[in-house]
Amino acid sequence: MKMGDHDDHDGRKVWLRPEEVDALLDEVDGTTQTVALGLLARCGLRVAEAADVTPADVVDTPVGPFVRVQDGKGSKYRETPVPTDLAASMRALADVRDEAADTPLVDRSPRTIRRWVTTAGERLYADTGDDGWTFLGPHDLRRTWGTLLVEREVEPGLVMEWGGWEDWDTFREHYLGAYSLDAQQRGIEKVDWL
Repeated sequence: MKMGDHDDHDGRKVWLRPEEVDALLDEVDGTTQTVALGLLARCGLRVAEAADVTPADVVDTPVGPFVRVQDGKGSKYRETPVPTDLAASMRALADVRDEAADTPLVDRSPRTIRRWVTTAGERLYADTGDDGWTFLGPHDLRRTWGTLLVEREVEPGLVMEWGGWEDWDTFREHYLGAYSLDAQQRGIEKVDWL
């Protein structure tokens, strides 16, 4: 994982490698946590947005499933792709509940979702000894999502649209502000004396 300083408070920003995202998602307990953390790590949603997603917000499009963020930051609407397996988990969760289609799938507070991320990070720290896990927070999953998409050559403007970013400078500085270890490895491989 890659870490950097926050501009305005203690702690570290964290960018996970793809295999670390997988490890984190393997640490969740049950379908509700799978959906919540999947929305953060695989769809780039903010914690409050993940807590608000309803079954009706998961839609099929000609290019695959999307999740509709009805009331994102600044009360803005957006749509972002959702992995097929996560969409299936969301639909399965909706099928086993008695709640109406407009009741949030996760139906937990943002504070609870934050705790789930922290707890999973603590377990991974205990398993790996990498203290980066102790700094992991939900927004790091959003940061990682944006960075990984750009590194896989998804058009940055499209990533900004999916993530609800309007300002390139903010997106670049706070979300793409550090090159991942994979990007650094590709750079090192180009230099024969490193």
